[in-house]
Amino acid sequence: MENKYNLSLEQNIFLAKRNLVDNVYANARMEGLNITFPETKTILEGINVPNLNIDEIQCILNLRDAWKYVINNINEEFNLEFICKVNELVARNESISWGTLRNGNVQITGTEYVPEIPKEQQVKEEIDNILKIANSTERAIEYMLYGMRSQLFWDGNKRTSTICANKIMIENGCGIIKVPDNKLQEFTILLSEFYTTNNKEKIKEFIYNECIDGISFEN
Repeated sequence: MENKYNLSLEQNIFLAKRNLVDNVYANARMEGLNITFPETKTILEGINVPNLNIDEIQCILNLRDAWKYVINNINEEFNLEFICKVNELVARNESISWGTLRNGNVQITGTEYVPEIPKEQQVKEEIDNILKIANSTERAIEYMLYGMRSQLFWDGNKRTSTICANKIMIENGCGIIKVPDNKLQEFTILLSEFYTTNNKEKIKEFIYNECIDGISFEN
């Protein structure tokens, strides 16, 4: 796997900030929120959207805060502590607990796969192994899929995993991972298949080909 984009850190941070509304919207839609891009933009501008409930608005504001945390702390070490902080912001006031590893069983809708209760030392070892992957884009995708399938937290695993993957993308100038609206159904099908089989090749290829955004420069 090769990087699709080779940006400077400053260029990639500019991209993340410029597309913040789009990134938040894509994460919310991945989570199943029935929200539009204009509604997302309105919430992030601090204006009330009457037809949305408090939980939906909270989700958008949490995503905003998680993205801002990653952008503002892009030089921090990527480790379990960082990942837990992202989840603390993503899942704030949404689940049993946030920012700490799940300590009970969960089920994933649409699959019979039941993830194990995460053990801290094992999770740290898995993260260390992923961080040894030479290519930055592949490293980000691998973490994204690991975080989603492992269900490290009680809630917000897809959102947390995607935003954390983007920490790796941004700090290495590789662009941004986001699932476009018109690719969401296909992504969901591939993700369910990945949960069931643990075969990641098809979804890795899909994310690489369809879900990476960046800036192309003319010579």
